[in-house]
Amino acid sequence: MSVRYNSVASGLLLMLAGLSVGWAADDPSAKFIKDAIQGNLAEVQIGQLAQQKGSIQGVRDFGAMLAKDHQMANEQATEVAQHMSIKAPDKPGLKQQELYDRLSRLSGVQFDREFTKSMVKDHQEDIAKYQKESLLTGAAADYAKQTLPTLHKHLKTAEELEKSTQVAGNT
Repeated sequence: MSVRYNSVASGLLLMLAGLSVGWAADDPSAKFIKDAIQGNLAEVQIGQLAQQKGSIQGVRDFGAMLAKDHQMANEQATEVAQHMSIKAPDKPGLKQQELYDRLSRLSGVQFDREFTKSMVKDHQEDIAKYQKESLLTGAAADYAKQTLPTLHKHLKTAEELEKSTQVAGNT
């Protein structure tokens, strides 16, 4: 009887282990943290690009802010990924890489306009994702809650730059 019990117990444990691995793969918080890391990597690159290509000081300063803030956020997100036993991505996603490539082909006021417009849209989307995650519990939710004020600051800065007459230019 005890051999039979051990076999059943072992089978149940294996089944539960398999389920937990499946849950981890489908875990929305795991996807969120992976996406956050890719987003941070992209913002660092785009921020550096803005420092190089921005035609006005406000754009260059915003680029420096993005690079610095998202580098720090990425370090925190990577720690969360490790805590969650998730392999952290090491490069931006395809959509983010396409944005970087598109912006890298621009210069002057055209770069400033497209950069600020993209950063407004990107940060609006990010804030929605981070707010959704922040309603949950766990390490990813804590990271989202901690990062939201910075994302709001970035959105406000991007909106102000977008409205400025220097960036808006004559259309």
